[in-house]
Amino acid sequence: MIKFLIKLEFPKVPQITTKKFAEWLLDPVKPQPLVLDARTQAEYAVSHLKTGVRIDPMTPDLTTLLTVSKDMPIVVYCSVGYRSAKISQQLQEEGFSRVFNLSGGIFQWANEGRPLFKDEHPTQLVHPYNASWGKLLKQSYRA
Repeated sequence: MIKFLIKLEFPKVPQITTKKFAEWLLDPVKPQPLVLDARTQAEYAVSHLKTGVRIDPMTPDLTTLLTVSKDMPIVVYCSVGYRSAKISQQLQEEGFSRVFNLSGGIFQWANEGRPLFKDEHPTQLVHPYNASWGKLLKQSYRA
């Protein structure tokens, strides 16, 4: 249901599945994407994807991306995909042409047992965002 609502609200934002994204990250031939984590500092501090760079979901500083080529692939994620879809749309409006929203977000990534990191160290915990949204995350992964 959430994925449907995100596609409805952000119809021009391409979605990438966790499976396709994981395959992409393992493909040494494909140019690797810039990975943006559109969650709060508290969420990011618990865990993130290995190469994820945090961007503030409420007041994103897109000027930090001025040195990034407009055709560089960018994958944005958050907890379930809403905040990251919003950031993805903003990046498209700034002229970035290869922006993807991670469908299902870090919750789906974790629920599938994919790797998570706290700083440079592997972890299995994810910030649940709040009590309601946290129910979408398997209990063993809730911080």
